[in-house]
Amino acid sequence: MRSRDSFSLTGGAADWRAAGLRYHSLNHFFTGKFGRRVWKVSIDGRFGCPNADGTVATGGCIFCNIRSFSPSRRLRTASITEQLAQGTQRLEQRHGVDHFIAYFQPATNTYAPVDRLRSLWEEAVGFPGVVGLAVGTRPDCVPDEVLDLLEAFSARTWVCVEYGLQTIHDRWLDWMNRGHHYDAFLDAVERTRRRGIDIGAHVILGLPGQTREEILATAREVARLRLHSVKLHNLYAVRNTPLADQVLAGEVVLPQRDEYVGYVADFLELLPPECVIDRLSGEAPPEYLVAPQWCLDKQAVRSAIEKELKRRDSWQGKRFDLST
Repeated sequence: MRSRDSFSLTGGAADWRAAGLRYHSLNHFFTGKFGRRVWKVSIDGRFGCPNADGTVATGGCIFCNIRSFSPSRRLRTASITEQLAQGTQRLEQRHGVDHFIAYFQPATNTYAPVDRLRSLWEEAVGFPGVVGLAVGTRPDCVPDEVLDLLEAFSARTWVCVEYGLQTIHDRWLDWMNRGHHYDAFLDAVERTRRRGIDIGAHVILGLPGQTREEILATAREVARLRLHSVKLHNLYAVRNTPLADQVLAGEVVLPQRDEYVGYVADFLELLPPECVIDRLSGEAPPEYLVAPQWCLDKQAVRSAIEKELKRRDSWQGKRFDLST
């Protein structure tokens, strides 16, 4: 495996290493693409999930309690426009930004008839200040007519589809009760890429009994696929889920922060330098979180990851294989 010690990024983005960064952050990507700071605004389209309603399976993923992932599921229902108005106002006041990505986040955001998807996405991209559309979904829930619709939107605005990959290993997907295997992800990537749409992947690091080599294998595969972006998540347990029951019973032990930090550093080293790091860790509302408590301080986790990369004298892409 050859080391990539110096490089310039593709797609018009500036060299993030020259900016003193050790990974290609989402903020850096947005600034390079849009020429200004841009922030994601989470939107709830009130979608369901085929892994929970019996279409694919029942019960959902082992870690999933959608109320813990989305404040909107704990509040009154609001229209897309109302959610954007509230979300953009908060971000303007807190961060001084006025350009946004409409991010359909909770549940499976392509799990609806095309006409309904078109209506919701039109409402979102038509909101003042919205410069892009991000859609989180499952790789087994993107029929061609949905991808055709996303392709049409991508001719008007920036579009990224975020797929829940989690891992390339089917045994862990079965353990999670995902309801699909890795081949579904590969199929979704191939069909999405043909339409010129940017692709993101969500990956969970630190599954119980997961080996370091399995983590590295997933990193190498993400690198091989040249995905636009990746969201890294630590495994955490929230109330009213099978995972929480297993954690409380002592059947599952979640990684300590230092373990997770090492996994992230290993993962980043293998990614191509142009891959955007959308997230380094995840957390849940304190009232829902069972464990681990360390994930509540995302700033401390990010700082620890950056310190570990500095300690190693390393960065994203240092061990990226140019031949992949």
